[in-house]
Amino acid sequence: MKRNERMICLVMTFLLCLGLAAGCGREEETDPAQIEGTYLCFVNNDGDGLVREEYEIKGDSTEEEIEDVLRAMKEEPDSIDYKSAFPENVQVTEWSLSDGKLSLTCSDGYLRMSGAEEVLLRAAAVESLCQISGVESVAFFIGENPLTDSDGNEIGYMMPDDFVQNTGSTLHSYQVRDLTLYFANEKGDALVPETVSVRYNSNLSVEKLIVEQLIKGPSREGERAVVPPETQVLGVSSRDGICYVNLDQEFLRGVSGVDPEVAVYAIVNSVIEGGGASQVQILVSGETDVSYMNRVTLSKPLTRNLDIVEETDS
Repeated sequence: MKRNERMICLVMTFLLCLGLAAGCGREEETDPAQIEGTYLCFVNNDGDGLVREEYEIKGDSTEEEIEDVLRAMKEEPDSIDYKSAFPENVQVTEWSLSDGKLSLTCSDGYLRMSGAEEVLLRAAAVESLCQISGVESVAFFIGENPLTDSDGNEIGYMMPDDFVQNTGSTLHSYQVRDLTLYFANEKGDALVPETVSVRYNSNLSVEKLIVEQLIKGPSREGERAVVPPETQVLGVSSRDGICYVNLDQEFLRGVSGVDPEVAVYAIVNSVIEGGGASQVQILVSGETDVSYMNRVTLSKPLTRNLDIVEETDS
């Protein structure tokens, strides 16, 4: 039996066991998709998530293993449930490895991919290739030019941890989503929106994803972070249209040069924009009786404030 067929059989058996457990009482659930060895990443048929398939990487050297992974990722899998992350018109024309940094040069077809396709391809390639001993990070080039984001900033070398992810191996666990995040402008007195595409685990709430991305900070020049990078997310939950964002004490240190209102409403506006809540309650170590920087009271849920967003020329 082929690997793909074995994996599908495992999933079907798991679902069958769940159905039997529902009728016969609670049973201990197990994960049918645990992968003990190496694997390749493919794209699901909906084009919004990755699938891990067990795969034994072949080769007697790092270089041979890289060639094997790139060849296998380009081929269409036998399964009809997922497909190659590489579109037909996208090829890796050459590659080089130096000090653990793997550079992939791709054909011009790379530039014609949609945003979701491009992010999924990067995520699949980085995760698959970084399993190889001697490969620590991966960068993409189009011809001699390094890959850049929509603002022209070089993306550079990436590791698996650069993508929002879960270390588990559940099938269809990853999704890609465009988020509108609000950061401070250069003066720190107004908000500016930034749209980012992130890959994340489907078990992670969008609201928590947004808060984590805000802590990570902006990627564009001329924008400033609004939350200290050492801030820990203690919990994010939603109830009755209110999203409760619980942060640790580091949040109260603030970011030098950023107005308190800008920092608070960066969180509020971003969470409401991308999530399902209409209000945001910010807590610090579980407490709401807090005045942030002695300027903004956090005792009650806050609604979106667009007056603090910097106007741009249309």
